[in-house]
Amino acid sequence: MSRLREFYEKEIVDAMMKKFGYKNVLEVPKLHKIVVNMGVGEAKENAKILDSAIADMELITGQKAISCKAKKSVANFKIREGMPIGCKTTLRGEKMYEFADRLINLALPRVRDFRGVNPNAFDGRGNYALGIKEQLIFPEIEYDKIDKVRGMDVIFVTTAKTDEEARELLRLFNMPFAS
Repeated sequence: MSRLREFYEKEIVDAMMKKFGYKNVLEVPKLHKIVVNMGVGEAKENAKILDSAIADMELITGQKAISCKAKKSVANFKIREGMPIGCKTTLRGEKMYEFADRLINLALPRVRDFRGVNPNAFDGRGNYALGIKEQLIFPEIEYDKIDKVRGMDVIFVTTAKTDEEARELLRLFNMPFAS
C-alpha cells in the first residue's frame, strides 16, 4: 500500500471528520479517480506526433493511454469526425495515489516561477481541474528525447459534495494552493 493511501486512511479521515462533523467514516470524501488528458491538435497532419504524446503519457502515468477521436467535424480547424486528436488515461487505486504523490511532491515544485495552483478551479461538484503547460516537469521525461513541449490537463475527481470539502481534502493531500 502506498504511503499516501495509508496517510489518507489515518490522518485525512480523522481531520475531515473533525472539521466537517461527519458521524460516519463513509461520509468522508475521498479521491475517486484522476483523469490525465492531453490534446494534440497537430496530430491531424502527422499521426506520429500522437504516438509520441501517448508514449510520454504512458511514461508519466505508468498506465496505458488511449487515443481520443474528434466528436464533430470543424472546418476551421481542419478536423473531421473520428480523427484522433488527443489521448487520455484514467487512474484509480494504487496508481492514482502514486501519481498524485509524484505530481504534488515532485512535479509541481519543478514548475518555473511556481506560486501554487489556482484554488478556484473547482467545478461546483467537488472536482478539481489543473492545467500543466509542459510535460518536462515530470522526472520520467528526458529532455533530450522529447520532440515537442506539450501540456496536459489533470482532473481530480472526488466523492465530495461541495467545493469546500474537496478543497480541504486536496489541502490535506498537500496540494500547494496559492494564497
